[in-house]
Amino acid sequence: MAKVVVVTGAGAGVGRATVEEFARRGYDVALLSRDETRINRAVADLQGAYGVRALGIPTDMADAEAVETAASRIELELGPIEVWVNVAMATVFAPVSKLTAQEFERGTKVTYLGQVHGTMAALSRMRIRNRGTIVNVGSALGYRSVPLQSIYCGAKFAVRGFTDALRSEIIHDGLNVHLTMVDLPAVNTPQFDWALNKMGKKAQPVAPIYEPEVAARAIFFGATHRRREVWVGFPTVKAILANRVAPGLIDRYLAKAGYKGQLTDEPLESDSPGNLFEPVPGDYGAHGRFDGRSRTASWEMFTNRHRNAFWTLTAIAVVTGVGLLRGRKRSK
Repeated sequence: MAKVVVVTGAGAGVGRATVEEFARRGYDVALLSRDETRINRAVADLQGAYGVRALGIPTDMADAEAVETAASRIELELGPIEVWVNVAMATVFAPVSKLTAQEFERGTKVTYLGQVHGTMAALSRMRIRNRGTIVNVGSALGYRSVPLQSIYCGAKFAVRGFTDALRSEIIHDGLNVHLTMVDLPAVNTPQFDWALNKMGKKAQPVAPIYEPEVAARAIFFGATHRRREVWVGFPTVKAILANRVAPGLIDRYLAKAGYKGQLTDEPLESDSPGNLFEPVPGDYGAHGRFDGRSRTASWEMFTNRHRNAFWTLTAIAVVTGVGLLRGRKRSK
């Protein structure tokens, strides 16, 4: 029997690409997302393309009871959950001065508590069997915040704190359950078309942009290899490391460049959708509107996949270089 994976936020974007990556690898898949029409379409596509069992359950990840009910149904209909991937997210493009408390609460419930609810539902079942993997999807913005996305950044910081705390607890309890976090760069998804936007201009990811399949491959890698964290894309590496060195300098840089970098010059339609409180209907898939500007591979993921060989070759290169320098000095 095939292994079972659960992916939240599976109706579109990174979640949709992730479900396809696991199905392509022979996993039976459960899709959790709010939009029933979209996940039903995705289920039919996956069954037709890969011949796997697929189950779509309309679920709001902010609702802990609904998540628990979905997990029970998945195990009843598909079997034991081997991998649980928390992808669901929500964001608002606006400065804090234009946000409401209700918007903060809703965005935090989806992006942060959604991952908590998913993790708790998965772990309670994996603990009994003493096996399984949970993948929490983070972001470079969980290390270095940017203006106009305080709700999302705050939630991703919280996800990182929650994941680190839980990881220590799993180690303490001696569980054979793997918990990993995959931190993503800017990804070409529909969120830039349907996220609530109060800026009057269309939103865009900050270049360089990666296709959702890059994120999906990284998530699959994180689910099948014992890595504490997986950083995807050089921008993620730069954001994490640079913020450790010069956070004040980055504050000032983002104060100047952070607005323009996230907004296009195109005016936002007065009737533009916003998916914060209700799903946006439509034929959305994994990709957004930035295919022409997006990368299909990540060099950082290559080095992570082959890290032993990478560091061995790096060490050989360093030793060789030192030897050549010493040889030159002797010959002078």
